[in-house]
Amino acid sequence: MHTYILGMNKLDTKTRCTILNMLVEGSSMRSISRITGVSINTVSKLLVDAGEACAAYHDEAVRNVNAQRVQCDEIWSFVYAKDKNVKTAKAAPDGAGDVWTWTAIDADSKMILAYEIGDRSAATAIEFMDDLCARLSSRVQLTTDGRRAYLEAVEGAFGGDVDYAQLIKLYGDLGGKTAERKYSPAECTGIKKRAVEGRHDMAHVSTSYVERQNLTMRMGMRRFTRLTNGFSKKLENHLHMLSLYFVHYNFVRVHKSLRMTAAMAAGVSDTLHDMEWIVGLIDARAPAPKKRGPYKKKSISN
Repeated sequence: MHTYILGMNKLDTKTRCTILNMLVEGSSMRSISRITGVSINTVSKLLVDAGEACAAYHDEAVRNVNAQRVQCDEIWSFVYAKDKNVKTAKAAPDGAGDVWTWTAIDADSKMILAYEIGDRSAATAIEFMDDLCARLSSRVQLTTDGRRAYLEAVEGAFGGDVDYAQLIKLYGDLGGKTAERKYSPAECTGIKKRAVEGRHDMAHVSTSYVERQNLTMRMGMRRFTRLTNGFSKKLENHLHMLSLYFVHYNFVRVHKSLRMTAAMAAGVSDTLHDMEWIVGLIDARAPAPKKRGPYKKKSISN
């Protein structure tokens, strides 16, 4: 049985890489525990350490990005229970309920520029757009969906220094309380493009890339899979998994069409990293082991 205790018996690099790779490939924590022979508490501890290290690295490294076209969207998930069931759920922790992950992607490099985890309110939209604006070095063409919350958030973050448009999707009604209505999304019957600020190339007013990224997130993180019991039980672990996922996606995962990582395509990195590099980020943040003091021989009195 492996153990993972900093400063004592540390889990070897190969096993940690295996666990982290399985996490970003959609395996559940319990299945990882069974396959690797590592306790689930150890897997959880490694996720926490990886999430903290990756969040710090993303915040520091993804700065002054020279993007041209940025797309934004939100993806739904939940922690412990859905909003409608939180009141009746037993021992629901803080943060239980619906959780929205807001993401901004560079349409050219496919790099995730910014992300925000919270509700779907105007306050979260403002925090998200402020963070995105702080990471860009140039004026961009920005596309979001038709949510009202974006209007104030974009204006507050960018002022007039942005070419902003919304893409509004029009949906049909499946009708009735059928299985198709319950498990299938409504059919998109058309789109409407609305210019909001600045000058636009209307041909590039799109959210296709960020919506495709939403699918990649659902496939790559077990806790985003619908209609399973693999959902997050704690908000903190949800945040840590997202931080690990985004750094892996940007700096480790090779995009097939680009033949390089998103960070390399965006000019943020010139190195192809691997999972051992993420383990190195974790170790770099680990506290140094305490040094033992000099050995003192005890005197024996008669």
